[in-house]
Amino acid sequence: MAAENHQEPRMLQTVTPTLQPVPSARAPMVTIRCAKPRDLAELREMVAELAAHHGDAATITPEQLERDLFGRTPWITALVAEAGGALIGYAILVPQYRAAEGARGMEMHHLFVRPGHRGTGIGRHLVAKAREQAKMAGCDYLSVSAATGNFQAHRFYESERFVPRPVTGMRYLQKLG
Repeated sequence: MAAENHQEPRMLQTVTPTLQPVPSARAPMVTIRCAKPRDLAELREMVAELAAHHGDAATITPEQLERDLFGRTPWITALVAEAGGALIGYAILVPQYRAAEGARGMEMHHLFVRPGHRGTGIGRHLVAKAREQAKMAGCDYLSVSAATGNFQAHRFYESERFVPRPVTGMRYLQKLG
C-alpha cells in the first residue's frame, strides 16, 4: 500500500467506569456506550437509515423507542458509537431464550454504522460491546441474522466468530390488536 493511502486507525474506546477515553490526533475519538434519552432522535434516524438500506420504511416513533429503551419495563438495549458529539453507529440487543436447552441469549437485532464510518472498526467494537453486555446479563450466547444474499454481512459475522446456523423452517407472525 502506498504511503499516501495509509490511514491510521481510529481510536476506539469502550467506556467502562475504570477507563478514560483517549483522544486521537488523526480522527475524532469514538466512544461505544449504552444509549441515553438524549440519543433518541439520532438513534431513530439511524434505524430509518438501516430500514431504507433494506428497502423498508421505519415506522417506529420516538415515543415507542423511548418506551422500549427507557420505559417502566425496558424491552431492548441500544449501544451507540459516538464521535465528535454525533452518533455514527448502533446495535440493538433483544433478550432470547431457548427453552429446550434452558439457554439465555441475546439477539443483536440491528447492527449499523453510518456509511462514512464503515470499514474503520466501529462495527467490530459494537459487536464486542454487545458480547460484553450479553455476558453481563448472564447469557449463554449472542446471535445475529443477516439477509440470505448479504454476503458482506456473512463474512463480517463469521470473522467475528459467529457460526452460521441455516434456517430450517418458516417463521410466522401474528399481529395482536
